[in-house]
Formats: sequence, structure tokens, C-alpha cells
Amino acid sequence: MSAPVAIVTGASRGIGAATALELGRRGWSVIVNYKTSREQAGEVCRKIQALGGEAIAAQGDVSLPEEAAQLISQAVELYGRLDALVCNAGIALPQMLLTDVTDRQWHELFAADVDGVFYPVRAALPHFVRAKKGAIVTVSSMWGQVGGSCEVAYSAAKGAVIAFSKALAKEAGPSGIRVNCVCPGLIQTDMNAHLAPEDLDALREETPLARLGTAADVARAVCFLCSEESSFVTGQVLGVNGGMVI
Repeated sequence: MSAPVAIVTGASRGIGAATALELGRRGWSVIVNYKTSREQAGEVCRKIQALGGEAIAAQGDVSLPEEAAQLISQAVELYGRLDALVCNAGIALPQMLLTDVTDRQWHELFAADVDGVFYPVRAALPHFVRAKKGAIVTVSSMWGQVGGSCEVAYSAAKGAVIAFSKALAKEAGPSGIRVNCVCPGLIQTDMNAHLAPEDLDALREETPLARLGTAADVARAVCFLCSEESSFVTGQVLGVNGGMVI
């Protein structure tokens, strides 16, 4: 039997890269999607191959319908199947008051974080429906659950991802398709590299587990939701935040 196939969007670094690596370690064939970071995506593929797995890098801006559809088609044409789609691609804004958010920032954020989920999912659904199975895992944020001061736009976009995932779980469930959402807390990735050491220390103290999360922490949660180990789990929001949001 051939290996299961997964697409991970925004997989050239951070949580996406860690998820692609973990899937590869578990025997999946992985399509490592990237928008501009070709070298980094290639390095992720090489690491998966060094583990004995199979991976290819696939360029595409999933916030654009044509490129998202091409990404899905490429995977199905290459492997003849698609078992999981991990919608990880997204961006964040600097912390700022809502009144300082420009029209352009607002639209770019929603394009990356919401359209970047909608378009690949829409393209993948017909393949999952025909197969009568499939796992979709979206990546939101704890701010999408509870909202963050000076993170209003980001919270709104990530909240939309949560609502999207819950509604689609109900719609797609009769076709055997599972849809779940992972909400990371403060994770040590490039997205949080701007935080000062004293700010990071304060956040550690606020976290019940008294540490910051790693991309691998989130990746293991995503992989669980992709796997048959979670075959009766759908419509769920899984917080990976060390207890900061309960």
C-alpha cells in the first residue's frame, strides 16, 4: 500500500516546516508548499528524504485561487491520492492599535490567513469527497479563541479560521472528511523573533507549563489530527499553548 500523502502550506519554516518533517518521519509523502522561500523549502525536503521519506517542494501562493488549485492538482497527479491538507500558511502584523491598521494591511492579512485556507480547502474537497475520506487541519491561534489587545486584525482573521473549520466539519462529515483546528500559543518561531528577552521571560511566567512552545509541539498535534489515531475527532479546536488559554 502506498504511503499516505499530505500537503502542508507555508511549510518552508516554523510550524509548517516542523509539521512536514514530522509527517515525513511518520511515513507520509509530503508536498512542502512555499510562496517565496524556495531554498528553505528544498532544505525541508532534503531533511525528510534523509529520514527515508518522500517529499517535494511546490511553489504557490495559496491566497490566490488559481495557484491553490494548481497545488492540489499537482499533488493528486503526482501521487494519485490526497489524504491530508494542513493549512498553515499565514502572516501576522506588528502589534498596533486597530486605528493604526491600514486598509492594505487589513486586506493582506485576511488574504493570507483566511483566503489562504479557503482556496486550497475548496480545491481539495472534491478529491476527498470522491475518496470518502480525508483530514483537513487548519492552523489558527490562541488569539483567534480569546482575542488579543493590539492584535485585533490578527485575532479576527484567526477567529474566522476557527469558525470556518467548525462549520466545514459539519458540512463535510457525512462524506467521511474530518476538519479540525490547532491553535498555537506563544511558539518560538520567526514570527515571534521580534520580542525582547524580558518580554519572553514574562510570557513564560504567565504560562502554566512555565515554558514557551516549540514548532515541534504544534507539529505533533497536527500530525495526530491528520492520522487515523483521531478517526473519530472532527470539528475540534485543539489549543497548544501550555495552558495560557484554558
